[in-house]
Amino acid sequence: MNWARKIMGRGDTKSALAPRPWLLAEPAAGEPPAGYAGQVRAALGNPVALRAVRLVAEGLSSVKLSARGEPHPAAALMPPALLEQVATHLLLHGNAFVETGLDAGGRAATLWALRPERMQLEVDGRGWPANWLYRAGGHVQRFAVSGDASQPGLLHLRAFDPLDDHLGVGCAGAAGEGIALLQAAGRWNRSLLANAARPSGALVLDGEEGPLSAEQFARLRDEIEAGFQGARNAGRPMLLEGGLKWQPLALTPAEMDFQKAREAAARDVALAFGVPPMLLGLPGDSTHANYAEANVALWRLTILPLLNRILDGVSRHLSAWWPGLELEPDLDLVPALWADRERLWRHVGAATFLDEDEKREMLGWAPRGGGSG
Repeated sequence: MNWARKIMGRGDTKSALAPRPWLLAEPAAGEPPAGYAGQVRAALGNPVALRAVRLVAEGLSSVKLSARGEPHPAAALMPPALLEQVATHLLLHGNAFVETGLDAGGRAATLWALRPERMQLEVDGRGWPANWLYRAGGHVQRFAVSGDASQPGLLHLRAFDPLDDHLGVGCAGAAGEGIALLQAAGRWNRSLLANAARPSGALVLDGEEGPLSAEQFARLRDEIEAGFQGARNAGRPMLLEGGLKWQPLALTPAEMDFQKAREAAARDVALAFGVPPMLLGLPGDSTHANYAEANVALWRLTILPLLNRILDGVSRHLSAWWPGLELEPDLDLVPALWADRERLWRHVGAATFLDEDEKREMLGWAPRGGGSG
């Protein structure tokens, strides 16, 4: 790549990615991560969020691409691995950036995704975009915002943010609260299991000798921590000195029931990423009649809109080399949509007022030119 020298100053040019408080503040204990990197680490460490992201990204990348139903060199520039990367960046960050590499003849030869959190936008004094800066370590690469065929620039895809003129908003922030609640509940349950899966009790001084001295209290606390706490010591009998008795404590079932809260948080995470909870194994969901219906909803409501956004942007970007390019997915090869396609074929095939070429056109196929009904 053509790396530019590190930019020290640009007059009245300023960055549109000025530090935002919610990106810099350290989260308090039990609070969701504030920065994008922290949000992504939390999502990748949560099974519900990780599975939701992979369901969308891997499903999207499994689609075969073509240009109006025919093989095209531009479709080969978007392999499944690149589609998965772009979809993941767009889903989590709300922005995806794709750089174009040219061959010796000046034609687009390869595409690769850039990490969105490393990208910065320079704007002029009026607030108009001027350049994109990609910072990786001590290197800075500059891309012109205009980007013509001789200087292809950068493809920027974004999910619309009504509060930002230039950047999009992703799902990582919306899912952060649910992920934080799931992590807190997991830590609580782990601590509960480490203490015999029940609340501990209290040692009560039974006698008229007065309270324990500081030395006695410290010794008794150390002995309990060393010999009776933790899963390894669960059920071990306690030998008490004279004047001490064990008073067990307990919480009510309502206070100890975290399952409903965990399921509600998991549903919020699934909702943020547009995945039906049934597909993530969450019980009690009756929105969809069965798994197949939920799978169709995932494709219709989440995967296909995201895929169309990506293909529309890539087609416009590559039209500098292939004018009129329109990349489209081959939905006939998507198993989740076979039932819908079957209904369409049946209705179109039964239409006696259409000839063969008209039926083929409605199904997305090129006409044969026969014109017979």
